[in-house]
Amino acid sequence: MNVLIALAFVVLGQQARLTGATVTDLNALDACPGYKAQNVLSRGPKLTADLILAGTACSVFGTDIEKLKLEVTYETKNRIHVKITDPSNARYEVPESVLPRPHADPSTSPHTAGIQFNHTDAPFSFSVYRTATHEVLFSTASHPIIFEPQYLRVKTNLPENANLYGLGEHTDSFRLPTHNYTRTLWSRDAFGVPSGTNLYGNHPIYFEHRSTGTHGVFLANSNGMDIKINDTEGAGTTLEYNIIGGVLDFYFLAGSENDPTEVTRQYAEVVGLPAEVPYWSFGLHQCRFGYQNFVDVAGVISNYSAAGIPLETMWTDIDYMFKRRIFTVDPDYFPLDRMREIVGHLHSHDQHFVLMTDPAVAYLPDEGYGPFDRGIKADIWLKAANGSSPFLGAVWPGVTVFPDWFNAKTQDYWTNEFKLFYDPEHGLDIDGAWIDMNEPSSFCNYPCTDPFEQAKEQDLPPARTTAPPDRDTPIFGNSQYRKRVDHSQDNVQSPPYAIANFAGSGALSDKTAYTDAIHANGLIEYDTHNIYGTMMSTATHNAMLARRPGQRTLVITRSTFAGAGSHVGKWLGDNMSQWEHLRQSISGVLGMAGIYHVSMVGADICGYASDTTETLCARWAMVGAFYTFMRNHNSDTSISQEFYRWPTVAQAARNALDIRYRLLDYIYTAFHQAHTDGTPVLQPLWYQFPKDVNTFAIDTQFLYGPSILVSPVLEDNTTSVSVYYPDEAFYDFLNLTKTHVAGGGAVQLTDVNLTSIPVAIRGGVVLPLREKSAMTTAELRKTDFELVVAPALDGTAEGALYVDDGISITPKTKTNVSFKFKDGKLTVKGSFGYRTGVDVARVRFLDVQSAPKSVKFNGKAVGKDAVAYDSERHVLDVTLKTPFTQGFIVEYQ
Repeated sequence: MNVLIALAFVVLGQQARLTGATVTDLNALDACPGYKAQNVLSRGPKLTADLILAGTACSVFGTDIEKLKLEVTYETKNRIHVKITDPSNARYEVPESVLPRPHADPSTSPHTAGIQFNHTDAPFSFSVYRTATHEVLFSTASHPIIFEPQYLRVKTNLPENANLYGLGEHTDSFRLPTHNYTRTLWSRDAFGVPSGTNLYGNHPIYFEHRSTGTHGVFLANSNGMDIKINDTEGAGTTLEYNIIGGVLDFYFLAGSENDPTEVTRQYAEVVGLPAEVPYWSFGLHQCRFGYQNFVDVAGVISNYSAAGIPLETMWTDIDYMFKRRIFTVDPDYFPLDRMREIVGHLHSHDQHFVLMTDPAVAYLPDEGYGPFDRGIKADIWLKAANGSSPFLGAVWPGVTVFPDWFNAKTQDYWTNEFKLFYDPEHGLDIDGAWIDMNEPSSFCNYPCTDPFEQAKEQDLPPARTTAPPDRDTPIFGNSQYRKRVDHSQDNVQSPPYAIANFAGSGALSDKTAYTDAIHANGLIEYDTHNIYGTMMSTATHNAMLARRPGQRTLVITRSTFAGAGSHVGKWLGDNMSQWEHLRQSISGVLGMAGIYHVSMVGADICGYASDTTETLCARWAMVGAFYTFMRNHNSDTSISQEFYRWPTVAQAARNALDIRYRLLDYIYTAFHQAHTDGTPVLQPLWYQFPKDVNTFAIDTQFLYGPSILVSPVLEDNTTSVSVYYPDEAFYDFLNLTKTHVAGGGAVQLTDVNLTSIPVAIRGGVVLPLREKSAMTTAELRKTDFELVVAPALDGTAEGALYVDDGISITPKTKTNVSFKFKDGKLTVKGSFGYRTGVDVARVRFLDVQSAPKSVKFNGKAVGKDAVAYDSERHVLDVTLKTPFTQGFIVEYQ
């Protein structure tokens, strides 16, 4: 987004937030009559009841619905589904086509379940408690349920200083504040990603961690909502849902008393497992909004090569388009033949290419613009409230229309546009897709009565400001929903309860599609707004899959809803080149990958808007090497910030990328594990150390995979950082020396210069590394492995490695290896179906207190020339150079 326009959005949003949101009287809400349960029927894993209004309606934001239906299902031993609906009227529910629901196991018995549902008939309230301990996890006692046409309220009591995580997307602390705090869920174009506001995506899931265990609560509702957390109502904390539509559709997850990652696996059973991505996508990505022409793009590729910084994928923002129209190239600035030359160069060097695609299509009747004309013919545009004409907004190309992802013809339309424009033979043969502005964003100020005039006022599309290059300039010289929901009596533009929307004036329709815009199946944007981006994500994933059948896709989106990670990855949006935003990015990636199952995630490294500095960019380059999605990207109004621009940043990037690439198979294995069972690929420290209360609030350190502790410097003008080490052995990644703080504690690391980042190996792991880094991931796959054995305090270690062809959705062959170490003996075994074509060059045993008397490989003595012992660092190196085609044993005494 243009920075000046965006800053204006921020100011308007701040004013709206202060003046437009509803402030509720808690006493008045708690005085509402609530409901009483009748006709309660319990049979096996199911409980049903009628909920009858228990007194005079309070009608705070509409007329209370007099009769509700309660359905409780023990779906598995660790999951309870609680659903409250209006049996007399069809109400919107998140469609199964967008969020497929998990199947219930009919053999589940409440008697063996890990959590229990309990209720009181009059006044009706319910609680969920842990079976083993009878500890209450969620309780609506003393807080009546309110159920009105455009307002639903559920409130639970929680412990004092509750450890709550989730409810994204946000840039607040990873452990959520509990004092007078509101999380608003309503997708918006959130330039600057300000804290305390609604951002691009919506994930109504929270985890609560206690010393007695970790559990989760997911509300399957895509309507706008405020979730209020407070500690000023007496003892403890309260969490209150204020929702402007839909139904109450809760999933309660038992989690575990000992392993916090168990609740993440249970959540994956509800919203889907994270997608696996191509091996190459873990390489470095480079982009900028502001590359003026094809010569600029080619120059960046050449400069990375000359600087010795491994660039895997080059990206191009909307600059390449003709008048900002999707599925076009500017014939003067980005001529098709020269762009095809760039793509060909990248592919011939085992590199890759990604382009931006927005959802908004220029409204150009009778002008021969194919994407618009074909959409008109197929009748796939989102409709205005009249149900006949397309809804019009104003985005980069001027007046625009928007695809209706609920229309049965839209997938074919979208797939065909990708097929035509991204054709390998005649178009741009992209390797991944980047989708933006899919909240959906519109620049039209509410009320948008004349988008044509507003487009003129905002100079859309913006004119080019430079002359086109010589077309012949040399480059690379040196290198379905069943029932209709009746909203006729509802005020969908300005509902009686106003959520704290930060966009523009605060109106729900400001800076986006109108809430009364109609989909082909009769649903309106009031209900479906928060899933528009996820539906575009799925359609784009399918379009990319059609281009290269059988191959994994890389699609990076901006707006997400629960379940989006099953198809796409995400970048954290239009951040700023500020130290605070560097720090916030850690909470952001932990939320997406660690809770919401959007595993492929990263922030714009060095910041998107405003000018970065050499020191900030150097520190950020090193943190970014431990995002799962690593991309440098910034704005057209900022200075250039490619890593090679400053010597310090270039060296910082080389150093961090060296570590990242050597760890690439380790994180690839973590992704495969996440895709298999939902174990998160990025983790806060408390996931691995759940009893250590000092870890609960830490969001300036994190675990990359389960075993790599990253503890970056996040402040300017300092070369020291306080690192918290839980009560376990940790080993410096580079020098392999051991640190153990008995009982856990902070250590002040000094002399952390601008090209280094503290990275440690958590004790208890056998780490599969590539022996050295490389300039491309294709070259990396030809590099030998080495194994690092880092024992825990009990002297044991274990690990895993998964290898396949790196691209196929269903690989023909796979290699799955397990590593176990105990009493000086490393056992490697598994299945070796995929031939890696490389060796295990050596094994490195850490924390070996004295030189061994003997070392054996598969029972045979290893020659002295293959054994090296470092008495200062206590590291034993055993050179093997054995083909990685079968298991083996290495032991020392």
